[in-house]
Amino acid sequence: MSSHPNPPGYRTLLTAVDGGVATITLNRPRQRNAIGDGMRDELADAYRAFDGDDSVRVIVLTGTPPGFCAGADLGGGERTFAEPGPGFSAAGIAVPAWSLSKPVIAAVNGHALGLGLTLALQCDIRFFAADGRYGVVQVRRCVVGDAYSHWVLPRLVGIANAAEILLSGAVFDGYRAVQLGLGSRVLDDVLPAALELAHDIAANTAPMSVAASKRLLWDSLDLDREAVGARETDIHLHLMRHDDAREGVRAHLEGRPPRWTGRPVDPTA
Repeated sequence: MSSHPNPPGYRTLLTAVDGGVATITLNRPRQRNAIGDGMRDELADAYRAFDGDDSVRVIVLTGTPPGFCAGADLGGGERTFAEPGPGFSAAGIAVPAWSLSKPVIAAVNGHALGLGLTLALQCDIRFFAADGRYGVVQVRRCVVGDAYSHWVLPRLVGIANAAEILLSGAVFDGYRAVQLGLGSRVLDDVLPAALELAHDIAANTAPMSVAASKRLLWDSLDLDREAVGARETDIHLHLMRHDDAREGVRAHLEGRPPRWTGRPVDPTA
């Protein structure tokens, strides 16, 4: 694995690339990886860089142990939420994980509170550590859930569960997080499982297919049935014109790994 925290000049992140999988680690352990010291901008930059690198197929987001992200940095004390800076936005970061062409897997390896959890909710796949503590706690600080949480939560978990999460600000463990529908797996050790899935996707799936499927998956939250069906047909027609549609079958019949030539971008975009 090649680790390169220094070349990009990041203060708050560690990055590594191995076999088509990029790992981004939130790295402010003294602050429990709280969002601060430029982490928003650095995470957006890392997302852009890896999304633009065709050799990267999957991104894994995690935190320096023992936690994932404590949310907003409360180092400003009572002024933390009382004095918004110029150009304030509650969007979380400028590049939501769902806007990338590659799958983003959140290995939520410990406590994820407030913005720490809502950033994870922007990822495509989420694995939760069983003993972590999770919650969108902002109403207990006289603000509200951010990072588009009022859009994504009702679509992920339904309006009733979203209301419980957002209106109570309650904190729960990994089992409850998965029971509510916030993630697909609860594990004692999430990072190895996330990396295993990431490498499987990187090695065995067609880059264009994954990019197109991801885009449609998120877009489908605002589309009706007929529109989704039309998009599926359009994607199929684009993919079927590419040699990768033949290569996928060839590789399967010959019992070998596929040799894809398509780029990891949605061909219909």
